[in-house]
Amino acid sequence: MHNKTDSSPKVEGDKCNAIIEWIDYRLPIFSFLKHSAEYRTPKNLNYLWNLGSIAGVALVIQIITGVVLAMHYTPHVDHAFSSVENIMRNVNYGWLIRYAHAVGASMFFTAVYLHICRGLYYGSYKAPRELLWHIGIVIFLVMMATAFMGYVLPWGQMSYWGATVITNLFSAIPLVGESIVTWLWGGFSVDNPTLNRFFALHYLLPFIIVALVMLHLIALHRHGSNNPKGIDVKSDKDTIPFHPYYTVKDFFGFGIYFLIFAFFIFYQPNYLGHPDNYIPANPLVTPPHIVPEWYFLPFYAILRAVPSKLGGVLLMFSSIIILFFLPWLDRSKVRSANYRPMYRIAFWVFIVDGLILGYMGGKPPEEPYLTISRIAATYYFFHFLILLPFIVKYEKPLPLPNTI
Repeated sequence: MHNKTDSSPKVEGDKCNAIIEWIDYRLPIFSFLKHSAEYRTPKNLNYLWNLGSIAGVALVIQIITGVVLAMHYTPHVDHAFSSVENIMRNVNYGWLIRYAHAVGASMFFTAVYLHICRGLYYGSYKAPRELLWHIGIVIFLVMMATAFMGYVLPWGQMSYWGATVITNLFSAIPLVGESIVTWLWGGFSVDNPTLNRFFALHYLLPFIIVALVMLHLIALHRHGSNNPKGIDVKSDKDTIPFHPYYTVKDFFGFGIYFLIFAFFIFYQPNYLGHPDNYIPANPLVTPPHIVPEWYFLPFYAILRAVPSKLGGVLLMFSSIIILFFLPWLDRSKVRSANYRPMYRIAFWVFIVDGLILGYMGGKPPEEPYLTISRIAATYYFFHFLILLPFIVKYEKPLPLPNTI
């Protein structure tokens, strides 16, 4: 009897292992988890490398809260605004779910913007990580489309007029512009078909973002993470396992992230929104100043900086598309700005320029804001098209260390 008792855990363990092997042979879930745990990363990563994981958590929060909100939302122009108010007032913890989703969008964009800035500073777009960078920019574009459509759903004044202004931009495209706008609207004005389309796409696109994030992770694991020194890993001595060292670091980052998140949800839930969106949409009353959410403001400032409608649209889209060409515009062999004195100064000037554009985007389209927007927009493109190639040619980088 004693021997049987001792052998039973072993038998159960063998059965468990057999089941795991059977599943893993057909669907390598456990192999993937093992790979993720044993995945080796440079030992000198700082807390800025938490931002990728934080953005992933933000995406999960948006999907979960979005699915719950969709259960109570009515995508109809006569009921959308009141259904949102019903969620806020009558659904158990509806206010919390709605605020978590609205504030979560801002938190998501904050994490992604910082993630992009980290990539710009440390040269994470350089070979062999160009495709990793490109997939990240595609994720950013899909995020922007998703956020814009989500902003329309409450069907407040700013939702309605924001949708009208932004969709009308496509009419500037020669020959096919008017047809594109009619297709987007589902008719000849922003109305119920528009709201239904935007609701359907807003629900769908986050799952496309999940698929893109999977590709992003595959590309990341192909050549590994970049590091603050921007040099390649020479041996296993330069790396440590991702778990437990960086999972612990990530969880510390999550703690800081959730503290900021909670502050906005519980104390300033409407600080990052526009008060006009608490007024039901009225096609007969145009708001005096139509502004998008804060994370669109730099691009909105570039759009308004050009007197021509078509020129503004082209410049706005070019301001994002130009990021795809960054690996070839900046041909310096040195990745990290820590060893590039000229580029480091240019980087911080570029960040200030982006903040100025964001501030100008929230101001009325009048002087002196338009002139400042034009100067800032000009510098934005000057940075990529002229300054970066100039720096590559004349900069003398500092000596790189042999190992990290």
